[in-house]
Amino acid sequence: MKSEDSVALVQAEQPEPINIAPLISSYNERIRPVLDAVERLRRLHITKEGIQLPTIVVVGDQSSGKSSVLESLAGISLPRGQGICTRVPLVMRLQNHPIPKPELTLEYQSKVISTDETRVSEDINLATGELAGHGKGISNNPLTLVVRKNGVPDLTMVDLPGITRVPIHGQPENIYDQIKDMIMEYITPEESIILNVIAASVDFSTCESIRMSQCVDKTGQRTLAAVTKADKNPEGLLEKVTADDVNIGLGYVCVRNRIGDESYEEARMEEAKLFESNQHLSKIGKSIVGIPVLARKLVQIQAESISKRVPEMVKKINKKLNDNLSELQTLPKSMTSVADAMTAFMRIIGLAKESLRKILLTGEFDEYPDEKKMHCTARMVEMLDNYSNQLHQCAESDPSKDFLMEEIRVLEESKLVGLPNFLPRAVFLSMLQRKVKEISCTPIDFVDEVWNYIEDVVICVLARHSENYYQLQMSIGRAGQTLIAKMKEKCINQVMEIVEMENLTDYTCNPEYYV
Repeated sequence: MKSEDSVALVQAEQPEPINIAPLISSYNERIRPVLDAVERLRRLHITKEGIQLPTIVVVGDQSSGKSSVLESLAGISLPRGQGICTRVPLVMRLQNHPIPKPELTLEYQSKVISTDETRVSEDINLATGELAGHGKGISNNPLTLVVRKNGVPDLTMVDLPGITRVPIHGQPENIYDQIKDMIMEYITPEESIILNVIAASVDFSTCESIRMSQCVDKTGQRTLAAVTKADKNPEGLLEKVTADDVNIGLGYVCVRNRIGDESYEEARMEEAKLFESNQHLSKIGKSIVGIPVLARKLVQIQAESISKRVPEMVKKINKKLNDNLSELQTLPKSMTSVADAMTAFMRIIGLAKESLRKILLTGEFDEYPDEKKMHCTARMVEMLDNYSNQLHQCAESDPSKDFLMEEIRVLEESKLVGLPNFLPRAVFLSMLQRKVKEISCTPIDFVDEVWNYIEDVVICVLARHSENYYQLQMSIGRAGQTLIAKMKEKCINQVMEIVEMENLTDYTCNPEYYV
């Protein structure tokens, strides 16, 4: 046999690699720009603005086979070991690129680190150590892994720590609560698609990850289940996925985990053989078995979710943008000279004076229609009414209390040569001064109350008109407080003088006593 024939025969006997690209490239090319746009929005932390992004969130109990599923989808090895391997949210961006050598990068804390298939697991561990510490705790600081590789599906997924109830040595006692809070934060938004990874051996109804997803997706309309380790527990699996006792609205996909040193192509071949030949698994429909089917479903669900959510996202982004532009327009213009600063200052003073004139003097409330505190004329009338009531309701003004008794006692003690039943002026003046002294604090307290109220109003008006000039706002507020304090002190002194005058004389301005 010729050598050329031998080579041809050997090549013919070797199995052809399986192309695990989930969809045709033209579809990937259409979805790629949208995924890139969503990822750019994610990097801008748009979720902090209350705008949620369509996201596939991968959850599962510890040792459910979650890492194996993600490895099969990405075609790379992820960290393995005892306990929690994923300790931070791992954002996996898979991009189908027809390039001879895969390109892998890690992005976190403004860093971009290039890696490759042989080092990616170690580099993920190092990055995780920076984000979550080198112990066994978790952190909510995300780590992004970008995989550009020929044959992978165009997907963006967030892998979260596996659920564990019992902390191991080095883990915090509340590790379960921490993981649960993180998972609930990611799966609660309506925009999230939940990929629930379940081992075939467990009772689906008691699975912790299923219970969590049911809390936020009772009908299961945004939950897809990947059932792993089908080769180890084939019996009864068909009944589990067809009965659907736990409402998995997007359906199930049964997969076989990669074993040992199998390549990903070899694993796909063994998976196909398993679901063809196993007496239990061969009964399961081909539309819900295998990693390629899972990848295709995820891409389709992702595309549908994005197409459904994008119009509302655009609407929310435009609204947020318009709000920010409106806020930006209220910011002060740049001032390059003292003249500009003085012009702005005088404008603020002029606006404040006009506002104070309207609310303190003319009773116009158009600037503060719903703030009753700023309706000054009405509030001052109320304070005057309260002051009048205090004066008339005090003990010294009560006509029914010991009427004329004090006057009679004073008359008895002031017997001297003079007109009978008439109080001497000195005695009357003494009585008058004592009554004035009893109520002398009331007008002073009233003046203090009025000026405190005026101070609050003035500071509020000044702050409103200078809100775009932080440093000026503080200075102008202090200046307003100082001016009000001086005027209040002057007014209180005037009232105290009037009270003292009342103590020194028995004359009155009441027209009823005019002769």
